[in-house]
Amino acid sequence: EVQLMESGGGLVQPGGSLRLSCAASGFTFSRYGMSWVRQAPGKGPEWVSTITSTGITTTYAASVKGRFAISRDNAKNTLYLQMSSLKPEDTAVYYCAASRGYQQSHRQYDYDYWGQGTQVTVSS
Repeated sequence: EVQLMESGGGLVQPGGSLRLSCAASGFTFSRYGMSWVRQAPGKGPEWVSTITSTGITTTYAASVKGRFAISRDNAKNTLYLQMSSLKPEDTAVYYCAASRGYQQSHRQYDYDYWGQGTQVTVSS
């Protein structure tokens, strides 16, 4: 059974930091590009970041570039998102997603696998 299990979300003050993790199982993690997609309350999903299967190439949405860093540990089958200088507008449910190709999409159906999400709330 394929699983993507996000963790690390929570409540943080503006300007603070959080690190999200996504533990993968049931498929060959090292062969998949991985992405983070978020959905804020009352809004549509927004692509956040993608990393290639090898971890060599990363891309970011303009809204998070310079503040977020995506990384992966293929030995641990785990994807990460280090979030810094958090803003209230970063409040959302964050999903990790896997694709054999290199995806920069906000649409779930563009990915092979999709997690259940973890809530991030940025508020004072």
